[in-house]
Amino acid sequence: MTSEDEWVDGIGGDLPLHRAVVKVIPVGTKILSAERSGMSAWTRTGKITVLSPEGEEKRYFIKGARALAEGEYYSASAITAAAPGVTPRPVGWGSYTVDDQEHFFFVGHFHDMDLKAAPDPSKLAEKVAAFHQNGLSPTGKFGFPVTTTIGKIERVVDWQDSWANLFALQLQALIDFDNESNGVWPELDAAMKQLIYHVIPKLLGALQADGRQITPALVHGDLWEHNVGEDMETGEITIFDPGCVYAHNEMEFGTWRCSWSYHFNSPIYMRMYQRLVPPSEPVDDWDDRNRLYSIWPYLVDSAGHPGSGSRKL
Repeated sequence: MTSEDEWVDGIGGDLPLHRAVVKVIPVGTKILSAERSGMSAWTRTGKITVLSPEGEEKRYFIKGARALAEGEYYSASAITAAAPGVTPRPVGWGSYTVDDQEHFFFVGHFHDMDLKAAPDPSKLAEKVAAFHQNGLSPTGKFGFPVTTTIGKIERVVDWQDSWANLFALQLQALIDFDNESNGVWPELDAAMKQLIYHVIPKLLGALQADGRQITPALVHGDLWEHNVGEDMETGEITIFDPGCVYAHNEMEFGTWRCSWSYHFNSPIYMRMYQRLVPPSEPVDDWDDRNRLYSIWPYLVDSAGHPGSGSRKL
């Protein structure tokens, strides 16, 4: 059970607000309202309107997540540090318990966004390249300091010297999750074993072989059209809902190859990015690597939506 005094009272709106949320907002802030806002397949989202200690009205975005919100907070913090203004500035994260069930939440600054317009390819490329190039791994390895999620799926982020090793671990964990969600498909399992034990070591291993090196880049981790918008006040491109990992930068674009991509599958987006960040060596392997990286978002969709047609693509 949860007691009445655990919820903020005397405020407007249709979104119940737990007092744990108030603890991550600056001290002295007065909550005016909390209302449902936005859409998400995995979480509950809302808008909190407040009066700051300085008397200024502000708005915060809140996401009530079933999975850990810590990863999104640290992901948004890392992108903000690498490329200020690219993503809404994070405020905090936390959890509370209701009826013996733990609930997680993430709070960031609220942006009113247009999610329908096609982002300018050159401007988007500049923003993505900025956090890819400026976001440096604190260990010099591939991974991330805390677990991050894509939807309800936790990403393997254990620090690794080899990118091929980390991607294989991530893919194997995702395959296991997909099998739990949809049941084992022997033919798919056999194909995935070929990928993990033969294709990945050869194709991704080549990135760090024969004197070649790649620097771990801070990637958003779920960069598709529904996570990119234009700020309705400034007109600036805003990228949100990150689940970061320090990875091979090209992993970011696997989802642009997927069947659901409707802006980013246009060649101009990749061309503008590659003007700023050329393909990794061996360059001739770029398309094969992109095809391999597209398997990740297809499996995420399959595992997260049992029965999805993505499993057969």
